[in-house]
Amino acid sequence: MQQLEQQLISNLQQIQPPDQNAMQLCRRRWDSIAKPLHSLGLLEDAIATIASAQGCPQVRLDKKCVAVFCADNGVVAQGVTQSQQDVTAIVTENFCSGQTSVCAMARAAGAEVFPVDIGVAATVSGKGLRIHKIANGTADITQGPAMSREQAADAILYGMQMVGELKQQGYNLIATGEMGIGNTTTSSAILSVLLHRPITEMTGRGAGLSSAGLQRKIDAIARAIEVNRPDANDPLDVLHKVGGFDIAGLVGVFLGGAQHHVPIVIDGVISAAAAFTAMKFCPTAAGYWIAAHVSKEPAGKIVLDALGKKPMLTCEMCLGEGTGAVAAFPVLEMANAVYTQMSTFSEIEIEDYQPLS
Repeated sequence: MQQLEQQLISNLQQIQPPDQNAMQLCRRRWDSIAKPLHSLGLLEDAIATIASAQGCPQVRLDKKCVAVFCADNGVVAQGVTQSQQDVTAIVTENFCSGQTSVCAMARAAGAEVFPVDIGVAATVSGKGLRIHKIANGTADITQGPAMSREQAADAILYGMQMVGELKQQGYNLIATGEMGIGNTTTSSAILSVLLHRPITEMTGRGAGLSSAGLQRKIDAIARAIEVNRPDANDPLDVLHKVGGFDIAGLVGVFLGGAQHHVPIVIDGVISAAAAFTAMKFCPTAAGYWIAAHVSKEPAGKIVLDALGKKPMLTCEMCLGEGTGAVAAFPVLEMANAVYTQMSTFSEIEIEDYQPLS
């Protein structure tokens, strides 16, 4: 076993379950507020999850961000995308200048955007860009492994490290985002293997594929799985054989949230594929995550069900970049406002609501 893989195992062993006492105190506070019990539904659950992740019933959402991992995928050579590979580099630099959808949404939500070049094929630069370029894109998964096991471990460890750094800078809620032409192909391949589901069921049109393009995508995934034979019982094997650097980095963010006690917001199907892979590494880590929305992609609901997560939003989004996760930020802020500012039954001297038997 190589050094980075050993370090990853060591990090995983440090992960502890979320604070159940903080969650119970949070739920007790919710039940004391002068409104019908659990009448804010999943919003109450989300705040309770955040309380347990942060280890304190006094939830803080004052410093939020989205980590956007950018990388290219060699499988685009198989005609699985509508866009050309150079779009990854263009959009990565647009994150730095604030000219993307998630940047506009983050400004509205009072959040920061942190783009990461973890494997863009071209040389990119820009204000605030974090660079941990493992390689200039992955290899073509229809011909062999996307990356080595050590490279996959490297990407995961970087994602975990980034969460630790963001926590030190005061960030207390992190959304997940990605940019990489071809990454709906790699995410579909990962989910098909790990969920033991048919490729056709897990694969959608991505950023607007024609029917012929969709069939090429399905065929490419089938060849990739046949050539690489990823082991569904070994998430690192699956990730290095049919994944991408962007997804591997996000796996690290999800695991890093658990390691550093920071709640992580799941975006769409690619982010959810990373979350499910992370859960295969460490099931305990899933207690630190919140599902923002359910993607319009075919696998969107399937993977959230597998994660045991219910989405707060159902907007039929499939843009990526972390847009769905950031869209949930204002909703969480409003829920937290009720949680922290509402009067309790005793304060306004009315009888508490009682649970129905």
